[in-house]
Amino acid sequence: MDPACERCAGGRGPRPSFDLTAWPPQGAEPAEVEGLYEHLAQGGFAYGPMFQGLTAAWLRGDEVFAEVRLPEDRKADAGAFGLHPALLDAALHSTFARAGGDEQGRLPFSWSGVSLHAVGADALRVRLTPAGADGVSLELADGTGAPVASVEQLALRPVSAGQLAEGRSAAYHESLYRLDWATVPMSTESPAAFWTVLGEGAPAPLTSGAAIHADLDALAAAGDPPAYVLAYLDPRGAAGDEVTAAVHTATQRTLALVRAWLADDRFAASQLVLVTRGAVATAGDAGTHDLAHAPVWGLVRSAQSENPDRLVLADLDGTDASYEALGAALASGEPQFVLRRGAVHAPGWRAPPPPGPWCRRPASRPGGWTSRTRAPWRTSPCCPARRPPRRWRPGRCGSRSGPPV
Repeated sequence: MDPACERCAGGRGPRPSFDLTAWPPQGAEPAEVEGLYEHLAQGGFAYGPMFQGLTAAWLRGDEVFAEVRLPEDRKADAGAFGLHPALLDAALHSTFARAGGDEQGRLPFSWSGVSLHAVGADALRVRLTPAGADGVSLELADGTGAPVASVEQLALRPVSAGQLAEGRSAAYHESLYRLDWATVPMSTESPAAFWTVLGEGAPAPLTSGAAIHADLDALAAAGDPPAYVLAYLDPRGAAGDEVTAAVHTATQRTLALVRAWLADDRFAASQLVLVTRGAVATAGDAGTHDLAHAPVWGLVRSAQSENPDRLVLADLDGTDASYEALGAALASGEPQFVLRRGAVHAPGWRAPPPPGPWCRRPASRPGGWTSRTRAPWRTSPCCPARRPPRRWRPGRCGSRSGPPV
């Protein structure tokens, strides 16, 4: 098993001690599950065909045993996951097999002690037992009884059909935000920033009038660095299989540079400005042209959240107006921005448009909205945005909770 998968699953942990080879378990009585999903749908808990995986269940005291499986046309997908999410979700449906289990719906709230023992299962044997006042423990095995996964405790919270309906109403529609590049007004009173350039390959407009240093050692030897040190990440025209290698090279180089920058106290009073060209696409762009450095933005965003005021991300379009506006953009204090034809745009969250007259609720998906427009994610005249973008800064994000569950 891949070590990264083990860490995400909660670690290798102790060797599983449970055994579900004997099946059905001795002393367990069959429970009725036929028609369960139709009954749940009538109460407001509708599951799609892929998630209707509970096929049989047995009861023995407080224990619930169940069989779940993927649809035949989806079994080939099982190998793409450590544990297929639809299969795990179906395993939790075994709670409905208990007496009165379908009278009060419950949703997963927090997981503890999760271990993945094997990958690629397309069917499961499930043993569910109470754990605490409002939780359960899970033991999952494949069709032969070999352990697949275990959960020491899963806390559940009750939820009613009315609460689910509230979550789909317009009152909570704005809790789903989307990224928007808002125009940042530039002050004419603030002086433009000046910088030093690190490395080679930067365009002439960036190096004009600026000192150039080959590396961080040369920068430190020159004395106290200015407030901004620019590192230009030269776009690469990689295509096909070359893109993967270019991405690896770009991210590794950037990671090494950022680590060295943050580890050197001589640069503590300065900001490293990582400049890309076409690595970010805004609403007005035709697409991302520098695929090699697009992942660098995600990498550096994570570093920014842990090291505020030390790193800046800037993406330019190569126009003279944008080069000229770079100094004012840096002086604005935005940690991430793009320059398009001299205009500065910074990322922020925007509430999505409410369902408008062009939207309909299909009978086949209660509560689900579809749009008749070809691009439902864009603002249209019938669904105008209701407020200006909400702004955020790395490391200073708040959260907005949904309906109580």
